[in-house]
Amino acid sequence: MCESRGARVRAELAFSVGDLAQMRFSVSPMWEVGPGLRLLRSGRDHPVHHRWTAQVRPRLAAAGLDRGRLAELVPPTGYVPDFLNPAPAGPAPTLEEELAAIRATPLGRIRAELDRLAGEQGSLGPRLRALHDGRDDALSALTEEIAAYWEVALAPYWARIRAVLEADVFHRTRQVAEHGAGRLFNDLHSSVSWGDSTLRLSGRHRPLSRRGAGPGLLLIPSVFTGPVPFTRVTPPDPPQLAYPARGTGTLWEVRRADGGNNALAAVLGRSRALLLAELESPATTAELARRTALSAPAVSQFLGALRGAGLVSAHRAGRCVLYARTAAAETLLAASASASAASASAASAASVTQTSRGGA
Repeated sequence: MCESRGARVRAELAFSVGDLAQMRFSVSPMWEVGPGLRLLRSGRDHPVHHRWTAQVRPRLAAAGLDRGRLAELVPPTGYVPDFLNPAPAGPAPTLEEELAAIRATPLGRIRAELDRLAGEQGSLGPRLRALHDGRDDALSALTEEIAAYWEVALAPYWARIRAVLEADVFHRTRQVAEHGAGRLFNDLHSSVSWGDSTLRLSGRHRPLSRRGAGPGLLLIPSVFTGPVPFTRVTPPDPPQLAYPARGTGTLWEVRRADGGNNALAAVLGRSRALLLAELESPATTAELARRTALSAPAVSQFLGALRGAGLVSAHRAGRCVLYARTAAAETLLAASASASAASASAASAASVTQTSRGGA
């Protein structure tokens, strides 16, 4: 993964009809792993992601994941080895599929990219030297660590993140359908422009040509990539362009649902609706019990019911288990909020009408 900060060249990627025909989008878990960890390790209080970093940093430190192999591969600045971002095989690969692709990386590629990392950092630590030497357990240990990081930092939030990414892809594909690829590229980012069948990216570290890249183009929205796009060019894979997803600014906005006497509470029960509202941010059973004044056994029982209904998921973070709302729960809460707003609007309109008639 190439970081664009401090770059001084303009990259130009020419497109043939065949390249345009092979252009596609993908939502990639690994393109959230690397940039997200980089943000966590930077120590910065990001204006958009500060709620996420405040929750995740202490959990990451408690699990020791802020100082392992993955952390060594993702420095706060500079180059990140490209083998961490294998070309997604489809529009929405799972983390397990991408980890399998990482495990299948040829040793020669791993060594070349670790040599480049060593050139920037000065040396490799013992764990990365083991990876460089191709020791049998080194790559498996790395993917196990990535999976552990995912459970702590991203899995509890993935339903919300994925919704933003999929909304971005829907918007971009509609742009292509209605206005063509030129509109898509010119609207993608201020550093990206299109003209004369050529994609131009300003402020890059290195030139980019079709001769040195694979065919087509893989466009990957990311909530943690920013403020500029990242590129990955490792032929024969298609070049990847990871760009900041639109809607990222609203990602962590509070969208609490009322746990009181509303339609959702009438269906689920007040306590279950209250717990769903409290899961605006992933939390443990103890945290939920403290915030809701429910007993821990009661919270555990209600969470079990919500999990059985597909509205809550559980994710291990060290010695704790974090509970999070699923995509189905987010959809249900959004529908409930819309119904409540419509009901309130109708009631208000009826009141105005009644008052008007009374005045007449």
